[in-house]
Amino acid sequence: MFSMTGFGKGEYKEGGIELTVEIKTVNNRYLDVSIKSPKIFTCYEDRIRSAVRAKITRGHADIFVTYTDKREKPKELYVDPNAAKSWYDAAVRLKAMFPSLADDFTLASLMKCPDVVRQEEPQGTDEALLAALGGALESALSNLNAMRAKEGEKLASDMLSRMEEIERLVKAVGERAPLVAEGYRTKLSDRIREALSGVDFDESRLLTEAAVFADKSNIDEELTRLASHIAQFRSICGEERVGRKLDFLVQEFNREANTICSKSNDLAITNAALALKNEIEKVREQVQNVE
Repeated sequence: MFSMTGFGKGEYKEGGIELTVEIKTVNNRYLDVSIKSPKIFTCYEDRIRSAVRAKITRGHADIFVTYTDKREKPKELYVDPNAAKSWYDAAVRLKAMFPSLADDFTLASLMKCPDVVRQEEPQGTDEALLAALGGALESALSNLNAMRAKEGEKLASDMLSRMEEIERLVKAVGERAPLVAEGYRTKLSDRIREALSGVDFDESRLLTEAAVFADKSNIDEELTRLASHIAQFRSICGEERVGRKLDFLVQEFNREANTICSKSNDLAITNAALALKNEIEKVREQVQNVE
């Protein structure tokens, strides 16, 4: 089990490249990736997202990339002939306009004119930089998942401990439920006898009323489903990507608890069902942190 919150850092220092990747994740219903990096990494953002999707399925991830490039890389000089001609033509026109001025316009002067000559780095994929990014990113993701797994263990432990309390409450409701119908029949019989003051009445009618009440308040199905949900919850907690499964299962827990509350005509069962809903809500809050 993984928590959706965590932090991971990866570094690469080799061949003049010093690159750092930091990843911070928080809760989110779906996977959302935000990348903050120097402009040179813009063309690599799809690769970064793909690497993140391979390790994370839910949550908001902020990725920060910083680097220093100390490599001595060959650079090409690009000459813009149009710019050079424009500057030369301008010099010729100025000479014609001011012939008395000394002409010190040389090739060296022309090369210093803006946009005539500029340096350009070789085009194409920088394989060394890409390898550095991949290495640092992989390390950051591994460290992130190690932290998220550790946090996930704590979440699982907390939810499983609450599941024990839920199981205890379900058992208490199950033990109390069979007594409710019998208690209703006894109370109804006592009230009828008190009202009729010793006059005989139809016992079959009393049994029919008690049977109707027992049918309306029967919660055997709900208790059976809750027992099944508890077993499933414990089994799912042993998996890795469980957030959506647990989220759905907690909804089913709530559905059964609500039904028990609506069917209950007994204070003890109602109180136990409300305590059950309280524990389920605590589990639901923790599930929101699980990937």
